[in-house]
Amino acid sequence: MTSRRFDTLDAIRGLAMVWMTVFHFCFDLNNARIIQQDFHHDPFWTWQRTCILSLFLLCAGAGQAIAHAQGQSWRQFGQRWLQIAAAAGIVSLGSWFMFPNSYIYFGVLHGMAVMLLLVRLMAPSGAWCAVAGALVIAIHLIAGPAISSSASDLSGLDFDARWLNWLGLITRLPITQDYVPLFPWLGVMLLGFAGMQVLLRSHRLGQSQIGSSWVHRNLARLGRYSLSYYLLHQPVLLGLLWLAGIRF
Repeated sequence: MTSRRFDTLDAIRGLAMVWMTVFHFCFDLNNARIIQQDFHHDPFWTWQRTCILSLFLLCAGAGQAIAHAQGQSWRQFGQRWLQIAAAAGIVSLGSWFMFPNSYIYFGVLHGMAVMLLLVRLMAPSGAWCAVAGALVIAIHLIAGPAISSSASDLSGLDFDARWLNWLGLITRLPITQDYVPLFPWLGVMLLGFAGMQVLLRSHRLGQSQIGSSWVHRNLARLGRYSLSYYLLHQPVLLGLLWLAGIRF
């Protein structure tokens, strides 16, 4: 398999990383009581989180479409998947030390590990990925709580329980620092996969366009190291705040 970079996709991922850093810095300031904001209910913050997460998952789905088109083997996929799964474990452990009562047990990396595996399995279905993605989002928006309540009444299954709430068919949000369930977020990744397939067939997304603007070039370079950056950015931010004399 020949691996080739798509700089526009890398730049979009890099933009999401910068936006995420600003968001998390404000979140850290809020935890330190430097600012007073409601990150869990204020639409100004909740919509930012939705947009940032959507960008990451759209890019992840698009990246899978590129890898599939370039003939990525299951062995190559598995190597990258293991990196993400291990990183998810590190996030859980680190968040448990910092927030033992609300640690991250199914955050963005945990969700991505499961979603990437599902998208990989669904890749041969081609255009049906777009239909599946739209259906996942529609189920979440229209029938998610109703499905949870009906399942509880008919079978006694509690989709709000931790062992099932990773599906996303919940009636109340769990207490955790980050929560990225399959519904609706698998739908976003599937749409990213399907959208990139369309672009690849139409040859509308160029490769190696690094010679454009300074912003584009640097965002693209940053976007190539998303996993390492994700793991390191919060410890760096917290360390800088600690050096500035801010305690949590």
